[in-house]
Amino acid sequence: MVVSIHTGAIRAYDVVTMLQREGRLSPLGEAIASYGRIFKTLHILAAATEESYRRDIKGLRNLQEERHGLAEKIFHGKKGELYQRYHRGMETQLSGLGLILNCVTLWNTRYLDAALGQLRAQGYPIRDEDVARLSPFLHAHLNVTGTYSFVLPDLAGGLRPLRDGEDNDLA
Repeated sequence: MVVSIHTGAIRAYDVVTMLQREGRLSPLGEAIASYGRIFKTLHILAAATEESYRRDIKGLRNLQEERHGLAEKIFHGKKGELYQRYHRGMETQLSGLGLILNCVTLWNTRYLDAALGQLRAQGYPIRDEDVARLSPFLHAHLNVTGTYSFVLPDLAGGLRPLRDGEDNDLA
């Protein structure tokens, strides 16, 4: 059905009328709804019985909350609320926010990788399980209310020098 709608072979309106009649699901609609319940049931059973599955879900949830925290810090104007009265304006605001989030995430990822490389080169033991817990959604170092310069500095190797671990001016 999805392919048929996408290719234009059938209209979405016609699919909706096939799935329900007079406010009730048709047999085809009931079959699709039942099929969807299978995966929901499997998810609930796995969450109830498998400790590793619950840990994975919690990890993903925590990662998403970190992303929301970063977005909240970046989208500080008007207290992070959308004030556009029309759908396209909201889409513009949100796509701009998504672009900035992706830029910050890329920046953080590059510098985390550089910091790990430097620590490994200096002989510090870096465990893979510790690296797996690192997040590119860190934002304590971001200055969202200060002066901005959009002139790219000439950086040999493409990155600024890393700070000394003893330099704790972010606190």
